[in-house]
Amino acid sequence: MHRRNFSKLVAGLGLAMSLTSAPAFAEDNVRIALVVKALGIGFFEAAAKGAEEAAAELGNVEIIYTGPTDTTAEGQIEVINSLIAQGVDAIAISANDPDALVPALKKAMSRGITVVSWDSGVSPEGRQMHLNPSSTELIGNTIIKLAADHMPDGGDIAILSASATATNQNAWIEAAKEVLPNYPGVNLVSTVYGDDLSDKSYREAQGLMSTYPDLKAIIAPTTVGILASCQAVTDAGKIGEINVTGLGLPSEMAGCVESGATKSFAIWNPIDLGYAATMLAYNIHEGATADAGSSVPMGRMGEATLDDTGSAAMSDPFTYDSSNVDDFKSIF
Repeated sequence: MHRRNFSKLVAGLGLAMSLTSAPAFAEDNVRIALVVKALGIGFFEAAAKGAEEAAAELGNVEIIYTGPTDTTAEGQIEVINSLIAQGVDAIAISANDPDALVPALKKAMSRGITVVSWDSGVSPEGRQMHLNPSSTELIGNTIIKLAADHMPDGGDIAILSASATATNQNAWIEAAKEVLPNYPGVNLVSTVYGDDLSDKSYREAQGLMSTYPDLKAIIAPTTVGILASCQAVTDAGKIGEINVTGLGLPSEMAGCVESGATKSFAIWNPIDLGYAATMLAYNIHEGATADAGSSVPMGRMGEATLDDTGSAAMSDPFTYDSSNVDDFKSIF
């Protein structure tokens, strides 16, 4: 009978990496490591459920759900080196830094390990393909529109992002800036970074409110940042004055919508994203071509068609508000 292993490889600062509660892998199973930016983040835990779904569907896949304890490249490099030592078959990684991980991932590929990035990309030389959750242009326009739809007279907005080196966040922000002229009167006053840490994101949101007293919206294209911003706006007594929007999980944001701190937000399904990343890693490991213009199967999510950079998009973002958030909050 097939046994799936869903274990966490925890990176302790200054300590050797160790795989916890993991029985020996079956030799005939394909071992795929789902490497996330940091453990303990709801978005990635939901993605891990999708990875497990893909493993169950494929039947001969073992998932190692792993990542560092904080969102650093150094922590991910330790994780990667440990996975190389274990001789895993594939690594599917959401990167904390697009360039710093390249040497370790090139080493992995030189050992025959399939490497794909997903969510937050790795530079092309450090992976075989990258899966964006949606198209950069659609996400950039969506996060601005989410704010502008509730600002009929325009006003000041600010962006609270994850880390300054996150490739996905930076691309979305640039795309958002490009569409700003389509929303007359909407003025981007600042972009700050919370490093996907709740306490730092909370403080950054407080700083924005203090620095820009006429602020009408905080846009956080990160599930950690949007929840922290919602809490900061609530604690400051500014519900109704400042709308918090961006990318969030229904399970975490339902209360913000109910309170009125958030009018609407968007996200793709992280379960689907983890599922698709696992399917891509498996199929490339099994011999699927990952060249520009080729299409790689990703199970029930269809096919990923690669562009000239070896990247593909999964699906459009979906908007959640008071009309539908309760339908999804128990799912992810």
